[in-house]
Amino acid sequence: VAELVAKCLQAREMVYCPYSKFPVGAAILTTGGAIVTGCNVENASYGLTVCAERTAIQRAVTEGYRRFTATVREIKNIFVHLINSDVKDSFVGPCGACRQVLMEFGTEWDVYLTKPDGSYKKTSLRDLLPLAFTPAHLENN
Repeated sequence: VAELVAKCLQAREMVYCPYSKFPVGAAILTTGGAIVTGCNVENASYGLTVCAERTAIQRAVTEGYRRFTATVREIKNIFVHLINSDVKDSFVGPCGACRQVLMEFGTEWDVYLTKPDGSYKKTSLRDLLPLAFTPAHLENN
């Protein structure tokens, strides 16, 4: 987790957020051990802004990754996701759109929310997005 937090903090340094001034970095770990990062990239047309989590997922997919794993404990098919923003006094979770995008790649993710000082809090994607719409809902249609 420490290496993922460090990569997340590095990713946050690469943001393009001239409008919100709210830098966010994200890091994910693939089953092969690669760490893929992302940062938020804003646009003057606010709806075209891409969050750090979606940037990391899109990078991972374009690099050929589809499966993710955790390093904190040996649980198969768990995805480690970390986000980091400048908010110092509380942990900030992914936005609703990012939660849905993350759900596309697995329902049993560990999510670590981090602060600028490197401290983190573990939660799960299921806790962040209860009663989620998943690919399984489309299997019988």
